[in-house]
Amino acid sequence: MSDLGIQAGLGQARRRTITPLRGARIGVGEALAGVFALLLVLAAFVPWLLAPADPLAIDPLSAFAAPSPAHWFGTDESGRDVYTRVVHGAASSLLIGTLATVIGLGLGIVLGTLAGMSGKVVDFTLNRFFEVLFAFPGLLLALVVILIFGPGVATATVAVGLATAPGYARIIRAQLITVKSASFVEAATVLGHSRRRILRRHILPNTLAPLFVLATLGLGQAIVWASALSYLGLGAAPPAAEWGAMLAAGRIYLGSAWWMSFFPGLVIVLTAVAATALGRSIERRMRHA
Repeated sequence: MSDLGIQAGLGQARRRTITPLRGARIGVGEALAGVFALLLVLAAFVPWLLAPADPLAIDPLSAFAAPSPAHWFGTDESGRDVYTRVVHGAASSLLIGTLATVIGLGLGIVLGTLAGMSGKVVDFTLNRFFEVLFAFPGLLLALVVILIFGPGVATATVAVGLATAPGYARIIRAQLITVKSASFVEAATVLGHSRRRILRRHILPNTLAPLFVLATLGLGQAIVWASALSYLGLGAAPPAAEWGAMLAAGRIYLGSAWWMSFFPGLVIVLTAVAATALGRSIERRMRHA
């Protein structure tokens, strides 16, 4: 391969490192997911704009009030407004899900890079380790971590992050192996670039580009798992305005006050669906960019 061809290959690789999202038409599903995501962000950062009341304020005389213009989502056993609690609960639920995703993604990057860039012995060992972890459901791994370190919001966040890390690591390892065999990496090697420079300038940028999509897809899963742990009493505890804790508090009143669990559960589902829809949309646009 000539120097001109090598330089052209490297230039092409650098252009591929940044993949602009060229615009296809936005579908109805994507638009709805985007609007819902925007509402979640507003609820997390400025909840008083959507629900100015106190989420912990009790009113025994209004206990178990059904959904109405006065209380859109009804009230709970203490007369607290469920809509207000759902809105204010977005901050804690999204924070737990985001931190868990960051922990899982960060650990996945480290383990995946070690497996993909090290020798066969390290790669084989880490692969067997990943396979052992994949033999257990992710939520079960999180429960094991909580069993060891005890329940709590911080422990639940770390537990969910650790449980999602093997999946990220395997994806990153596979991407690294694919990029390592690309022509522009071979061109950089022929030009005499150091292994560290090749890793920093060519391999990692092209490997880590899909991580935003992975993080978006994983965020919904992390929120669902964190809410499940709170539902089991292993995360946020009542009377905290957290979706999983609210879901758990309403389960004993399903026959008489179904709205106590229905609306927090609905928001959890919609959040996971919106995160998945946005992640898939970004993935498609990056693929066709």
